[in-house]
Amino acid sequence: MTTYRKKLIEVALPLDAINEASAREKSIRQGHPSTLHLWWARRPLAAARAVLFGQLVDDPSAWPALFPTEDAQEAERQRLFDVIRDFVPWDATNNQQKLDAARLEIARSWARNHPSNKSARILAPDCTSHEVNVYLASELPPVHDPFAGGGTIPLEAQRLGLRAVATDLNPVAVLINKALIEIPPRFADQPPVNPEARKKAGMRVWRGAEGLAEDLRHYGAWIRQEARKRLAHLYPEVPVTRAMAKGRPDLKEYEGKTLTVVAWLWARTVASPNPALGGVHVPLVSSYWLYTRKGKETWLEPVSEKGGRSYRFEIRTGTPDNEEAIGAGTKSARGGNFRCLLSDAPIPAAYVRAEGAAGRLGTRLLAVACAGERERVFLPASSEQVPEPVVSWAPEFEFAKSSRYMTPCVYGLDSFAKLFLPRQLCALNTFASLVSEARAAFLRDTEGTLTERADALSLYLTLALGRLVNRSSTLCFWDNGAGMVQQVFARQALSMTWDFCEGNPISDSSGNFYGQIEYLASVLDASPLSVREGQVAQADAREALQREAIISTDPPYYDNVPYADLSDFFYVWLRRAGAAIFPDLFRTMLVPKADELVMDPLRQGDERAAEAFFTSGMSSVLRDVCRVSTADVPTAIYYAFRQGETSEAGTSSTGWETFLSAVVASGLTVVGTWPIRTELVGNLKKQKNVLASSVVLICRKREDKAATITRSDFRRLLRAELPAAVKALQHGNIAPVDLAQASIGPGMAIFSRHATVMEADGTPMSVRSALQLINEALDEYLTAQEGEADADTRFALTWFETNGWSVGNFGDAETLAKARNISVAGIVESGILHSAAGKVRLLKRSEMLAGWDPRRDDRVPVWEATQHLIRRLEEQGEAGAAALRHQLGPLADHAHDLAYRLYSICERKGWAEDARAYNGLVTAWPEISRLAAAVAEAPPTAPGQIGLGLVGADPPAAKKKPAARKPRKSA
Repeated sequence: MTTYRKKLIEVALPLDAINEASAREKSIRQGHPSTLHLWWARRPLAAARAVLFGQLVDDPSAWPALFPTEDAQEAERQRLFDVIRDFVPWDATNNQQKLDAARLEIARSWARNHPSNKSARILAPDCTSHEVNVYLASELPPVHDPFAGGGTIPLEAQRLGLRAVATDLNPVAVLINKALIEIPPRFADQPPVNPEARKKAGMRVWRGAEGLAEDLRHYGAWIRQEARKRLAHLYPEVPVTRAMAKGRPDLKEYEGKTLTVVAWLWARTVASPNPALGGVHVPLVSSYWLYTRKGKETWLEPVSEKGGRSYRFEIRTGTPDNEEAIGAGTKSARGGNFRCLLSDAPIPAAYVRAEGAAGRLGTRLLAVACAGERERVFLPASSEQVPEPVVSWAPEFEFAKSSRYMTPCVYGLDSFAKLFLPRQLCALNTFASLVSEARAAFLRDTEGTLTERADALSLYLTLALGRLVNRSSTLCFWDNGAGMVQQVFARQALSMTWDFCEGNPISDSSGNFYGQIEYLASVLDASPLSVREGQVAQADAREALQREAIISTDPPYYDNVPYADLSDFFYVWLRRAGAAIFPDLFRTMLVPKADELVMDPLRQGDERAAEAFFTSGMSSVLRDVCRVSTADVPTAIYYAFRQGETSEAGTSSTGWETFLSAVVASGLTVVGTWPIRTELVGNLKKQKNVLASSVVLICRKREDKAATITRSDFRRLLRAELPAAVKALQHGNIAPVDLAQASIGPGMAIFSRHATVMEADGTPMSVRSALQLINEALDEYLTAQEGEADADTRFALTWFETNGWSVGNFGDAETLAKARNISVAGIVESGILHSAAGKVRLLKRSEMLAGWDPRRDDRVPVWEATQHLIRRLEEQGEAGAAALRHQLGPLADHAHDLAYRLYSICERKGWAEDARAYNGLVTAWPEISRLAAAVAEAPPTAPGQIGLGLVGADPPAAKKKPAARKPRKSA
């Protein structure tokens, strides 16, 4: 029996607004905390902010005395939704008015539940924002994230006025969290102290961490200046000679000028497998394109020399005769498969791997990219562009031999030192040394009195070095569209690159050091205002939870991301710069791995041992979560889910099941799951093996006297309780792609609120079995919705599930139609079926009548309405679909519901393109509905217009569908 007051997140959330803000946030660069330093699988600020708010604010149903009716509760719920809608967009992250409104709701919910003199003041109508902030920071328990990672949750707790505690075993994560939540409040509203700023003292007011940001810019510029003095000889500029410009119209305006190099473009090489060539190294090039900018197209053309035993590259501009060949380079297939440039002999991946393992991969400079006048200028490679530097230190540390996450090891690049060119090693060593030198310069400038600020400055300079490392490796690739250096971590792995680029760290262009400083300074400029200093510590999650707290956390995702292994790529350089300044944080040579809670067979010996390690460790943490979490507030646990992990049997994942098992074993009960669309993906094909959703589990402590039930009891309860919960999710317009995950919440709530669910043989039911039954119950509910549809639609659904858009036998169709008391001829007349020569098939959307108006139609199946809505959405956008939605009237809502059933069929069948269409209709539904409502209020327009104009006309009398509806004979 529920003895607590439900929070908003246990009842409803405005998922559309949260998901939209989360997706849009991915494109924000300037000032976004994600640009402070790379971290993997980082949650969006919008999602974390909304989840925390939902955890802490009471649902109106918890206060029947204040909101006695369902209508009153829903009205109040919508008001709270508006508060969320106001504060989730990126441009609201430092809008104090909107944040104060959110803080007030949190404070008042707490005050209602904890009466005192202080709470009485918070509930007073004239309560001030200052009083609210003091109350939140003193009366509420802190928000603790024991897997703080990239710092999103602690930062958003801080932004909402709460005390934030961030702990993580990974020192790189600790460094990021210190930079986000510990240091900015410590120096809030303080002016800069560098010599240049002191000359202008009193000229402006410095808010938040703006003063610290200005100091960072000053000493970052000092490092750049010193680095140029020491490294200029390694990064020579290139004079454009008359010989270079000959035959190159694109170089005419640059002849006689000296250009700054943006990047050196390289390729790995391997000895040709053709014995006739005597071991000549040939390039492994994935594309010959240098620049694909329209009107500036530039590419490499290989030229054979010395009787076909050597080669060089010439730079061409204009439009190539064979663009496909230019785009392919010497690639012959995916992976490490190439062809010999000189003999066209195949170079299979196995050969490349063997040569790499023997240490026989080479490199060759292909071309030089320079900064021109608002464009990139490409010059031929030369030996003068590759000076021999003196390398004082290299990170000679081997990394994990994982072909899944550490692909370079397969090709013999098995240590971090091998991932850098000598010039890159020299430059990174120089910048690492300059971090401590900049600290010394700061102390000289401030007469040695501001050591704490000097340490803070050093931390940001160290992170700037980490950002530079991400653009200073042979795993960086050249973006031939934008003409820029791209980072190592294009995905959550160290991926092998064949043709790579080497940026110029002392330039003003792509991949330079000072550009990294600007990213960090912008984050400081945008840091939350008027917040309490956060607490950050390095700690194992199994030991970190010691006192009462509000728990909102984003734990490791089973085997999806090997954080520690990937972090080493940065850590070896961060330690090089910061070990003397932060000895406690950098006391180990590499990132701690033995205790990291991920499923890794390479560490634990085999898959069974690795799974047991993960389950045991996560259960231990979650037991502590259960012990320390405050009774008033549910716990929120993010868990990423791979969209590709679906089949005919339903939605499943070993990692997901293992994690849920740990949750149940810990004494927590799942009271809800919310799928937050935290990643931007174009379509379902791209969603395979992508962390597209974070399923946020909302948990409470299980009651001490929880009962034991049987399998049949569980199935009965699922059938009784799940339909209402799923219907509420659909009415909340949850995306079909998320429905299966969201349905796990109410299903697991039944399972986990009981002490045990017993199987028929007397053994406890596993989470896997429970998930299978939940999937079955969901499918039963969606199938049952078919019974509410018209006969034509029920026919189409059954036919579609069996045949898709393919042709079937007329006899089968007639049997199916008669079972629904209709005929094939009637379904053909309805406009959704084609029948000829004893064969039958459903009409595709593109074959249906263009400009269809349901008001002129006397037989409109929900199936037909759904397909036309999707077609209108794809062809005319949301406005066009809105016009049709208005014409359909109440039938449109049935089409919206049908899209869920159709999506579930397509997902199981693997019909990705159709699944995308049905998901897209539901995702766009709020905007379609909004536009349709606006159209309904608009003045009438002339009849006969297609699209939005048509809806203003009076509908003509219904009539039979015209013959034009019938498909062409060729169909």
